[in-house]
Amino acid sequence: MTASSAIPAPQSRAVRWWLFSIAALIVLMVLVGGATRLTESGLSIVEWKPVTGTLPPLGEAQWLAAFEAYKTIPQYRQLNAGMSLDQFKTIFWWEWSHRLLGRVIGLAYLLPFLWFLWRGVLGTELKRRLWLIFGLGALQGAVGWWMVASGLTLRTEVSQYRLATHLVLALVILAGVVWTLRRLAGRPPAIVSARLRITSLALLALTFVQLYFGARVAGLRAGRVYNTWPEIDGAFIPSAARLFFEEPWWRNLFDNPLTVQFEHRMTAYALLALAILHALDAIRSRAAASVVSGAVWLAAAMILQAVLGIFTLLYQVPIDLALAHQAVAMVVLMLAIFQVERLAARTEPAPQRLGLPADQTG
Repeated sequence: MTASSAIPAPQSRAVRWWLFSIAALIVLMVLVGGATRLTESGLSIVEWKPVTGTLPPLGEAQWLAAFEAYKTIPQYRQLNAGMSLDQFKTIFWWEWSHRLLGRVIGLAYLLPFLWFLWRGVLGTELKRRLWLIFGLGALQGAVGWWMVASGLTLRTEVSQYRLATHLVLALVILAGVVWTLRRLAGRPPAIVSARLRITSLALLALTFVQLYFGARVAGLRAGRVYNTWPEIDGAFIPSAARLFFEEPWWRNLFDNPLTVQFEHRMTAYALLALAILHALDAIRSRAAASVVSGAVWLAAAMILQAVLGIFTLLYQVPIDLALAHQAVAMVVLMLAIFQVERLAARTEPAPQRLGLPADQTG
């Protein structure tokens, strides 16, 4: 990459602030989505109107029409029959806010991106990454409606599989934005053992697995049952007859609330142990200060997340604890991404590869 094709320093800062803002908006949207799920609000809007749906009902007649549409689905008939218009408005505002945030993120991403493209300031690889993230964002909108549609005809809630897909895709997009933002900083790679790199990758991969399990726990409302710790269903490891009573056996891994919660607990223990071992390994190997601090912060976040998870379970998923648990989960994910990126081998300096001036990055 020649100097003439590198991003000028002011525009380099603008790209970073833009991506930072997008990451913050995604975090906010995931939390609003969590609140929407916890308040059973996700099915309150039964139509997908990408443009006209931006506006909420503007008068009594429109509110009544939206309420009448909600009354046609099983969730109202079986769970909320007799609810008042004011009660409907409460759940409507949660879902509307969630969808509005999606539209805001789309515009906040696309308009600056087009401006940077028009100015010709983005490197080739950076453009490829940003187009990929944009494509995933467009896909996420379709996945969101696919999820909602699963609860409009035969169910009183959305499919736990589609809910998990929706959440994990949002977190993949967040990971892509955060990874790109980190790479734009142009920090030199740390010199560490292969073992530290492997364990950092394992932590990131296992974090995604755990987030998927957590989404399934939410989808099955499995956090509202078996509210004891460290025992679950009367034992640390429940009996096989209770864990695998459905046929075929593998369906229990996805549909049995006991098995799904057990998976979530065991993965949490594995993550916590691996994070602590990774931190101790970084300290013992006398790695760079940034590597050690990154490993320690990641282990500390894992401990906090485990504590929050336990209290969320014991108190049967109150909304404040549940959202704190979800927020710290995203902190854990971002710290895991930071650590992998910090330890990732590079074939050439990041600024040249992504289109930034090497002398302007920290």
